[in-house]
Amino acid sequence: MAEYDLLVINGLMVSAEDAGEVDIAIKGDKIAAVTARGKLNTASAARTIDAEGAYVTPGGVDAHVHLQEPPLFGKGSSADTFETGSRSAVCGGTTTIIVFAPQQKSEDTLLATLEATHAKANGKCYSDYSFHLLVANPSDNALAEFPALRKAGISSLKIYMTYAALQLNDGQILDVLLAARQHGITTMIHAENNDLILWMTKQLEKRKMFQPKYHATSHPVMAEIEATYRAICLSEFIDAPILLVHISSPAAAKTIKQAQDRGLPIHAETCPQYLFLTKHDLDKPGFEGAKCVCSPPPRESEVDHEGIWQGLEDGTFTVLSSDHCPFLYDDNQTGKKSCIDEDYPEGHFKYIPNGCPGVETRLSLTMSAGRLGMSKFVEVTSTNAAKLYGLYPRKGALVPNESDADLVIWYPEGKLEPFALKNEMLHHNVDYTPYEGKTLKQWPRYTILRGKVMWDRDNGGLNGKAGDGQFLHRGPSVLKGSLSNEPWDIRGF
Repeated sequence: MAEYDLLVINGLMVSAEDAGEVDIAIKGDKIAAVTARGKLNTASAARTIDAEGAYVTPGGVDAHVHLQEPPLFGKGSSADTFETGSRSAVCGGTTTIIVFAPQQKSEDTLLATLEATHAKANGKCYSDYSFHLLVANPSDNALAEFPALRKAGISSLKIYMTYAALQLNDGQILDVLLAARQHGITTMIHAENNDLILWMTKQLEKRKMFQPKYHATSHPVMAEIEATYRAICLSEFIDAPILLVHISSPAAAKTIKQAQDRGLPIHAETCPQYLFLTKHDLDKPGFEGAKCVCSPPPRESEVDHEGIWQGLEDGTFTVLSSDHCPFLYDDNQTGKKSCIDEDYPEGHFKYIPNGCPGVETRLSLTMSAGRLGMSKFVEVTSTNAAKLYGLYPRKGALVPNESDADLVIWYPEGKLEPFALKNEMLHHNVDYTPYEGKTLKQWPRYTILRGKVMWDRDNGGLNGKAGDGQFLHRGPSVLKGSLSNEPWDIRGF
C-alpha cells in the first residue's frame, strides 16, 4: 500500500511569508510532508505530479461570493447556483468560497436564513464553502441568535449602508457591532452614502439620463469616502473589528490607511473590477455597458487602478476578493436587460441588476498583471482571508498535518503562451465576462481540493464533481488586531 496518495514534486511553493523549492506529500485530505526537492521517493505515492519548477500556492480563498440570491430590486436573480458558481471557482484555482446567506427585512431570524442557505448548497458544491450572514433586520431576536450562529460555525456577517431593501441606520449598525464584538464575529460593511446616491440619481432622472454609463455618475466617489469614514467612526466607538468590502477608490483607501495607522481594527477588501475596469467600460455601444454595472462602480482611469494596486502592496487591503455577483446579460426577465420595459425602452441604470461575474478569473487576472510579489499574491488571495474568517491554518496555508491539501499548481515559465480571455473558456453560468479580451499569462494547471485533483487543464479540464465540496465550520478571526478582549462598558463614555 502506498505511503502517500499524491506527491507534488519539483515545485516552487509560495506562502504568505516566503518561497522555496520543495516536494509536497499528501495523505488523505491533508498535507503530510513538505521537504526539500528530491527527498521523497515517488515510488511511495499512488500518484505523482511533476510541477516542473512552477509555482505551487495554497488554494484560493474567495470570501465575497453571491450565489442563488433573491432579487434585490424586484427583478434580477443570480445566474449561478451553488453548483455552477463553485464549479467556476475550482476551475480558476479557488478551493474555498464564502457565500452570503441573505436575511430579508421582513424576517425576524437569522437561523432560518442559515438553514435555507444550507439547503441550497448541501451536496451541490465543487469547492469547500461557508457562509456570511447578511443582516437586513437586526431585531432583538436576530441579535440574540449570534451565539447560536457561532455554534453553527458562522463567524462573520455583512451589513449595508445603502439599498432600501438592506440598509441599516447608524443605530442599527451600532447594535450589530456591539453584538458582534461580544460574540467574536467579524462585521463586513458595504459603505456608500445612500442619500447621496438617491440625490444624484434624481438629478440624472430629471435630465433623462438613463444609460448604463450614468450608474457610475450616480455612485460618486464621495458617497464611498463619507460612508467609509462613518463606518470607521462607528467601529472605533464600539471598538469592534470591521472589514470594508469592495473598496473602489484610492481616496477611501487613504481614509482606511489612516485608521489602520492609528491602530484601529479596520480591514479592507478590494476586487479585480477596480484594478482592470474603469467607468468608460460602462459607456460601450448600446446597452453593452450594463455588463460592467456594479456597486461601487469602476472609477475614472488607470490612475485609480494604480492607487488600488498600491493599497494591496502596502497592506491597506487585507484581501482581494471577486465579489462574484453574476447575472445573465441577454435576459429580459432576470438578467441585466430586465430593466428594459415600456417605461424605459432603452433601460434605466437604476434598475440594472448590480454585479459582475469573476470568481474564476480573480487569480489569473491578478497573477498575469505581474504587479504583486508572489508572497503578497498568496497573502491577499488566500492566507489573509483564511485568517480573517476563522479558517487558518486549515485553509490558506500548506502546513504539514494542519492544512487541508488544497493547492494550485501553475504553469512553469514558458510553458503557457499568453492568450486572450474569452467567456467560452469559463465554467460559470453567465453569458459574458467583463474581462473579455484581456491578455492572460497564467492559469491554474491543476487545482487540488483536499487531495483530489479537481482541475487538470491539459487533461480534460474539470475532474471533480458536485458534492466534492464540504461545509466549513469556522472559528473566530486570528488576524492580528481583529478582536478585542476587553468588555465594552457604556460608563467609559
